[in-house]
Amino acid sequence: MTSARSWAALASVGLAVSAAAVTTGSPASASLTSARAALSGSLTAGAERSKPEGRVASATAVAFDLNLALRNAAAASGLLKAISTPGSAQYRHFLTQAQWITRFAPNQDAVASAETWLRQQGFTIGAVPADRLFIPATGSASQVERAFNTALGTYKVNGKDVRLANSALSIPTSIAGVVSGVVGVNQAVATNDLSGGAATPTVQKAAKANQEPPPPAAFKNPQPCAGYFGQKIDATDKASLYAPFTSPQPYDICGYKPAQLQGAYGLAHSIAGGNNGHGISIAIVDAYDSPTLLADAQQYFSLNDPSIPLPKSQFTNIKPSSVGNEALCAASGWFSEQSLDVESSHSMAPGAHIIYVGAVDCLDSSLLAAVNTAISSGASVVSDSWGDALGDLLVDAATKAAFDNTFLLADTTGVSVLFSSGDSGDNFATFGMTVPDYPPTSPLVTAVGGTSLEISKSHARTAEYGWSTAKQTLCQSTTTNCGSATTPLGALAFQAGGGAGTSYTYLQPSYQAGVVPAALALRNQNLFGPTPLRVIPDISMDADASTGMLVGLTQTFPNGSVRYSQYKLGGTSLASPLLAGVIADADQAAGGSIGFLNPTLYAVDLQHPAAFNDIVPAANPDATAVIRVDYANTVNKSSGYVVSLRAIDYQGLETYCDGTGNCASRLVTVTTAPGFDGMTGIGAVGPEFIRRLANG
Repeated sequence: MTSARSWAALASVGLAVSAAAVTTGSPASASLTSARAALSGSLTAGAERSKPEGRVASATAVAFDLNLALRNAAAASGLLKAISTPGSAQYRHFLTQAQWITRFAPNQDAVASAETWLRQQGFTIGAVPADRLFIPATGSASQVERAFNTALGTYKVNGKDVRLANSALSIPTSIAGVVSGVVGVNQAVATNDLSGGAATPTVQKAAKANQEPPPPAAFKNPQPCAGYFGQKIDATDKASLYAPFTSPQPYDICGYKPAQLQGAYGLAHSIAGGNNGHGISIAIVDAYDSPTLLADAQQYFSLNDPSIPLPKSQFTNIKPSSVGNEALCAASGWFSEQSLDVESSHSMAPGAHIIYVGAVDCLDSSLLAAVNTAISSGASVVSDSWGDALGDLLVDAATKAAFDNTFLLADTTGVSVLFSSGDSGDNFATFGMTVPDYPPTSPLVTAVGGTSLEISKSHARTAEYGWSTAKQTLCQSTTTNCGSATTPLGALAFQAGGGAGTSYTYLQPSYQAGVVPAALALRNQNLFGPTPLRVIPDISMDADASTGMLVGLTQTFPNGSVRYSQYKLGGTSLASPLLAGVIADADQAAGGSIGFLNPTLYAVDLQHPAAFNDIVPAANPDATAVIRVDYANTVNKSSGYVVSLRAIDYQGLETYCDGTGNCASRLVTVTTAPGFDGMTGIGAVGPEFIRRLANG
């Protein structure tokens, strides 16, 4: 089989560029003829086009964004460095969005010339955002092929059928100076970073196109599970069933509740004292829009922490204009994500206002528009629990530039942008390629990784490890234990872990210099030489489903009933909104937005390391595991139970199989260590975090 390194070499040589270069939105290079110019970065990596399936039908509807070049992009990047670097005279002196638009946004003439060309090609033009960074347009596949002088094909990418251009796009030279790229002609399908630690329940289908789907299929936690870590111990199953893990092992938790997470991260006292995010807004970006999102959250807090209700006045819902691609995006699966994001961020900042922004679908063009809306919504923090698997390598450069220009706008106007780092470690076991996700690798956002957090009866943090989980099925049984069984039913295998890795696209940002070990920053030197590159994650919080959060939402049960129910969820989808809540608390303590976090995070780590909990390996890996019991049918005992062991801080073998019988194994490469490490970055939020971050 082709190795991960070989795939990378085929597709990525020469891709690494500086963050400043990526965010400039450089005009298209005039490399074709005097009449047309190629759009730089519009061709996807060769690895993404390795599995062609056919041509796109000419009448297929295509929605895309025509991206416009910034004015004086170098000055915008310079301004960002000045206002985000502690010690600078301009530190935290943010522009208003109106000021940013006046200085750096494409002007009205650029918009007019681009719109004129789009109309000439027969495209329908959507609403242009106030910052004028892109022009939404729709048309048929044949119109796109004719306008951009390309052919559109269907390819199998990460198990999904997506549309990609077979060649670089081009445009007339008359508009080459104002157009920087296109997002959406090449489809990139984002997935949410949810981890339930069990088989994913069936995703419900919408009754018809352009309609929000019904609530997702139900999932329930059976007993035994614990109210806090270590509360319940499996004293029934035999020690030999666990070998080499020590016996007995604790049962996993039923799902942490708000007060437990507040206590474990040292927030309970300050939140009780009023430092709870009051006056700060948190924006959450996801695909689609559950019609019961607010009602579910209100019921959740009434059941699990009535002291922090979520009133309607504290919640704003910015609905998508329409709904699309429900099957491609597994639409109802996003409803769980939405509930997790709202309930976890409110748990950590119960005084903050929450703004939910729903995208039309899970494609990058739709999510870019939603991110743009969130950044301009008045929020100080934007949490994104989604990303493109392998996107650092596979997403085309023009799409990255469009997102990075939007992040540049956020950073210079005082908006902190967070992205979950992913749930598959370095992606080797899932895809056979060691490539991180995008947008988390953008140097202009904060990539949030995952930990496994153990919380005591008194809500204290008793241990926290890097999130790397392996699963071993012990038995399938009619009871909640394995009886007299002494041999497990399955082998121990890597299941999930915090997304991490070294970029193939971005040079090491200045804030990581001197903090990130050379072994991580130079991991791709076989391709780029001794040039340090961007490494993610930056910081981490609880994400392991074995130590995840109890969430509540409306679900569809097998008998057809639709009702509210609760179960535990994890993933870096949990870590990002948890951190968003903490940042809202820090913003309140600072008297205003902290803005782009990364330069401050790394500076605080150097000067006040006690602000973070340094995550290090377990002293005895064979002692770090839990026993989990699941309903075989996800909802009740009628089909029996599945009993499994979940290794915590797993550092053993991981295996990738390509579906044809070819498999490759290696030791997990994403691990923790003292100081900055490749699994958790700087570490997790510590007892001095808010004070040190607020003071800069």
